[in-house]
Amino acid sequence: MEIGSLVFDDMDQLDFTGPFEVLVRLPGATYRSYSPTGAAVRDARGLTIVPDAAIADAPALDVLHVPGGGGVDALMENEEVLAWLRKQSGGVVLSVCTGALLLGAAGLLKGRRATTHWASVHLLPEFGATVVDERVVVDGDWIFAAGVTSGIDGVLMLAARLHGDEVAQRIQLHMQYAPQPPFNAGTPATAPAAVLAAARADMAEVTQRRLATIRRIVSEHAHP
Repeated sequence: MEIGSLVFDDMDQLDFTGPFEVLVRLPGATYRSYSPTGAAVRDARGLTIVPDAAIADAPALDVLHVPGGGGVDALMENEEVLAWLRKQSGGVVLSVCTGALLLGAAGLLKGRRATTHWASVHLLPEFGATVVDERVVVDGDWIFAAGVTSGIDGVLMLAARLHGDEVAQRIQLHMQYAPQPPFNAGTPATAPAAVLAAARADMAEVTQRRLATIRRIVSEHAHP
């Protein structure tokens, strides 16, 4: 089984490294990471990640993992990356956070049930997707994890689908993944009103810019 993760500048590293912890433990699998050019990338906070190869050198993947983060804005208009996503989307696909927007820009979300980070989830219908307000959404062989940390939940579900619950549980135990967050503020529904308002303000400019980009992409595809 060939498993590959896309990595790129300004991504959220936990979108990548959370699922990585599970994907590399799957039995009988070959795992590699791929950047657009094969060069090292820096995540949104400055962490350097060295991929295994360029996307052009990837074999046909059985499992494609697409993380998100601020870097998706540029990649949504990178036809080389979008074409690669179309080519590699025939097997199992794990989308984490705003990785879903990249898949949407590639024209792969039409008619799919999907989710993404709470600050961008309202953008999914622009790509023809149906929003499902859940931490992890399964649509056939596609698994969509909402924001950042939910990628671990999504990839454990992927592990169970491929190898059964016991394998997934054993990986979970090795990772000691048993979340007990100190605050119940991890979703818009549970966060205090003032915290939510501040977070929305933090994201407002990015979200508006992202919406404009998405509408331009959709318009260009509708009127080539």
